[in-house]
Amino acid sequence: MGPVPKNRFFVREAVEADIPTIIQLIVDLATYEKAAESAKATPELLRTNLFEKKHASALLAFNGSPEAEGDAIGLALYFFNFSTWTGRPGLYLEDLFVSESTRGAGVGKALFGELAAVAQANNCARMDWAVLKWNKPSIDFYEKSLGAVPMSEWQGMRLEEDGIERLKRFRISN
Repeated sequence: MGPVPKNRFFVREAVEADIPTIIQLIVDLATYEKAAESAKATPELLRTNLFEKKHASALLAFNGSPEAEGDAIGLALYFFNFSTWTGRPGLYLEDLFVSESTRGAGVGKALFGELAAVAQANNCARMDWAVLKWNKPSIDFYEKSLGAVPMSEWQGMRLEEDGIERLKRFRISN
């Protein structure tokens, strides 16, 4: 697949039939982030969590047009959180990925434009996301093209499944 000319792509909400495409883009992102072994999403997990329980949503970018859809070239996976300070929801962008061969064609900007529409339709006070510290091209894009502000006063924290399990020892009710 060669470079995509500007405005020769489109963005739409993912549907259940897109699960194989979403899985491939997740694998491509994990490979780009040098963590391919960490991509553990399965079709069953995505079906349950994106389309049945609706814990998250996804936007997909494709080359071509809605009438003549081509290859998938981008993914934005997001969910809503809540800000106690603003009393309103926020949109958290879990992952954004644009295929290497199409970077610079405006696909990332188009995905962010659609995310902004989703955020506004849901009265979100803000949009948040994280970026790996080594990913300078993405940081430059976020700061220079989007006007995003780094949250240097906050440090991300995480518990994975074993850590979540250990937390159960602090429960005070059965």
